[in-house]
Amino acid sequence: MPSKHIELDYQYSVQCFPKRQDIVITGSNGSKLIDDSGNEYLDLFSGISVNNVGNNHPDVVKAIKNQVDRYMHVSNYYFNDVSPKLAEKMAHITPNNLTRTYFSNSGTEAVDGAVKLAKKHSSINNKSGHLLFSLEGSFHGRLSLTLGLTGQKKYRKLFDNYVYPGIIYGPAPYFYRDTENLDEIDFGKKCAENLDKLMSECNEGDISALIIEPIFGEGGIIVPPDNYIPLLQRICRSHDVLLIIDEVQTGIARTGKMFCCEHWNVTPDIMTFAKGIGGGLPIGGFITSDEIASSFEEGDHFSTFGSNPVSCASSLAVIDVVEKNNLSERSEKLGNHVIRRLNELSQKHSLIGDVRGKGLMIGIELVTDTVSKNPASQEALLLKNKMLSNGFLIGLGGIFGNVLRFQPPLTISMADLDFALDSFGNLLDDL
Repeated sequence: MPSKHIELDYQYSVQCFPKRQDIVITGSNGSKLIDDSGNEYLDLFSGISVNNVGNNHPDVVKAIKNQVDRYMHVSNYYFNDVSPKLAEKMAHITPNNLTRTYFSNSGTEAVDGAVKLAKKHSSINNKSGHLLFSLEGSFHGRLSLTLGLTGQKKYRKLFDNYVYPGIIYGPAPYFYRDTENLDEIDFGKKCAENLDKLMSECNEGDISALIIEPIFGEGGIIVPPDNYIPLLQRICRSHDVLLIIDEVQTGIARTGKMFCCEHWNVTPDIMTFAKGIGGGLPIGGFITSDEIASSFEEGDHFSTFGSNPVSCASSLAVIDVVEKNNLSERSEKLGNHVIRRLNELSQKHSLIGDVRGKGLMIGIELVTDTVSKNPASQEALLLKNKMLSNGFLIGLGGIFGNVLRFQPPLTISMADLDFALDSFGNLLDDL
């Protein structure tokens, strides 16, 4: 019998979500989730990289309760005493020269605001800036503008009349799918040069910004070659184009650095963030330099719930937990362990075509064979469902729907990680 909660959802909610698992979560404890039948699951997906410090971390819960006892909302027509502290903290934990923050409610709003700022910056510098560049296979959200920036047609299907115009897609740095047998550095150079050529074909001043995910999330945990993002920054500067790095999923210690762009010592012109920074509460935003931020004038941008003091209090507690417990370093250490063990499994199972990632943002690409690299999408879905049946929540994504996404809380124990990997290996044996 289906749960009464599921029945109510089907009866009264708009059924527009991706296919959901038939479980109803009613409780949590660190890296564990509990359903309405009392079954326990090890969370290996963190609510899509949201619960970086685990579920209901006591320091985060305490901060939320303390703020709720004081006040919950005032709107941006007034100042509050919490969001300025978070803005100051963001200036300290982000790359150099990023000093001015705007807080929104979500990642897609953060991207929307970042692009709006970039286009305003273009206009006041006597450029049309009517074009935006994104990458094939990317994901930046599901609103009108952000859906247009998302470089996967499966999301834009039947919404072409809704998608924002004037967006050009460059090639994805998807090294595993390279057909020219280049080495990784040459492949990164080729992808960057192709993007440079696309930009060169536009009129001077027509391009406002390039937006990229430093590691593709929903697109399949695609990690670019090490020379790729530094080359993109150089190309953007040569064309006088702003570089927006979308850290909505990669930020807050997920990849072994506080923000992923730090792996390549790249400081973007504008950087977005969301997900993991809220500890489970809705918050997002973008951060930029003083000079670019000054392009916005009074009244140019606004959100009723942006800078919400409860969400900001939660974010301050999340950052404090990350720093006090060295979760960036822990994420790198645990991630290296997971990748090593998965690579060992790949030697035994030809179903695993590629293992890639940084920190605890890891993708396992499944293929029917390692020569043709045909996507094993059905097998990936089967393994996801088998993992659920065995008490593990794991993500599934990729352009072809064949990449298992391994993104557990950064606080997960080594014992739980090994238990999950042992079980995954046993399921591969059975399959």
